[in-house]
Amino acid sequence: MNLVQDKVVLVTGASRGIGKAIATQFAKAGAHVAFTYLSSVEKGQALEKELSSFGIKAKGYQSDASQYAESEALVEAVLADFQTIDILINNAGITKDGLLMRMSEEQWDDVIRVNLKSVFNLTKAVIKPMMKAKSGSIINLTSIVGIKGNAGQANYSASKAGIIGFTKSVALELGSRNIRCNSIAPGFIETEMTGELNEATVEEWKKAIPLKRGGEANEVANVCLFLASDLSSYVTGQTIQVDGGLLT
Repeated sequence: MNLVQDKVVLVTGASRGIGKAIATQFAKAGAHVAFTYLSSVEKGQALEKELSSFGIKAKGYQSDASQYAESEALVEAVLADFQTIDILINNAGITKDGLLMRMSEEQWDDVIRVNLKSVFNLTKAVIKPMMKAKSGSIINLTSIVGIKGNAGQANYSASKAGIIGFTKSVALELGSRNIRCNSIAPGFIETEMTGELNEATVEEWKKAIPLKRGGEANEVANVCLFLASDLSSYVTGQTIQVDGGLLT
C-alpha cells in the first residue's frame, strides 16, 4: 500500500537510527526522499544509494538544521531539486545528559539549539511553499521525556516539551491552509544510541514497558507514514506516543 506514492519528503538527521528508518520506510512506500546529515558523509552517501535502489529519487544534503541560514538554503536546494516539499519530518536531535547542578550553560544551549531551534528553522522555511500548494504535513519527533520529564535530562526534556507546544501552535496557525502538524513521542527505541547502554539498564527499561520489549525504529517510521498520508487527513495538533504503553 503506497501511502505516500510520489510525494516529496524532507527528513532531517537521517544518517542513522530513527531518521534512517523513516527515510527508508518512505522510500519503500514510493516517496521521493530528501534528507540531511551533519558529519556522517560516508553514511549519507551510502543511504542515498540505498534509497535510490527502491526506484525513487533520493538525495542527501550536508546541512546543520540548528542554523537558520543553512535551513533556508537547504529548503531552497530541495525545492530546486524536487520542485516541491509535501512532508517535513523534523528528526535531528542530540543529548548532553547530566544533573542540573552539574549542567553547563553550553550543554543546555547546545541541546535547545539542535533539538528545538532546528524545528523552528525548518518549519519556518517550508511554510511558504506549503502554503502556496495549500497542502502539507509537518511531523516533529519529540519524546516521552518531553511529557513526563527525566532526571539528568533537564535540557533534553525541555527541548522535547517545547516541540510539543510548538507543534500545537503551528497546527492552529496553519490548519486553515490545509497544512497539518503533529508530533511523535517515542519511548525506549532500540537504536545505535541505546546499544551503548549496559544490559542491566536495558532490562530494567523493558520491565517497565507493558509490551515488555523495546521498540524498533521502523515502528516509529510507520507512525510517520500514517501522519504523512491521507489516512490521517483529519489529525492535526496531536502527539502520538510510540512507547509500548510505558506512559499508560
